[in-house]
Amino acid sequence: MARVILSGTLKDLAGGTAEVEIEARDVRQLLRALGEKLPELAPHLNEGYAIAIDGEIFQDAWFAPIGPDSEVHLVPAIRGG
Repeated sequence: MARVILSGTLKDLAGGTAEVEIEARDVRQLLRALGEKLPELAPHLNEGYAIAIDGEIFQDAWFAPIGPDSEVHLVPAIRGG
């Protein structure tokens, strides 16, 4: 299972949970499974987070692959003007 690291607001919303194991093959499945496992996060998962999978950042990559031993971070998206 992939190890998902929560920080900042997501960690706070998850009641202080900093790490969750999720089984998913891609980002879309991961976000769905994370919302099912921690329902309090579900409304916030589509609010501009980039996904870092094993150190590589993906933005809007619903089908980016996630390996069974991957480490995944949800990173607030950086907006510029």
